[in-house]
Amino acid sequence: MNQIEIAQLEEMLPKLSKKGVGEVRDFVGFLLEKEKKHNAFVKRALKSRKEPSIEFSSVSSLMKSIREFEE
Repeated sequence: MNQIEIAQLEEMLPKLSKKGVGEVRDFVGFLLEKEKKHNAFVKRALKSRKEPSIEFSSVSSLMKSIREFEE
């Protein structure tokens, strides 16, 4: 977001009612939480790329491995 966009928002806020300002605050909080969750997901996804992978020759060999898996 650039300075012009921020200035535009700052000009709009005083024109809102108290209820409107509260709704804007709630929505911004929602967007921040959504962005936080997305960033955490991206971090986990990038980390998982570094994990060793197992390749199977077919779906049936994968299913067999799942059925026979013991921890």
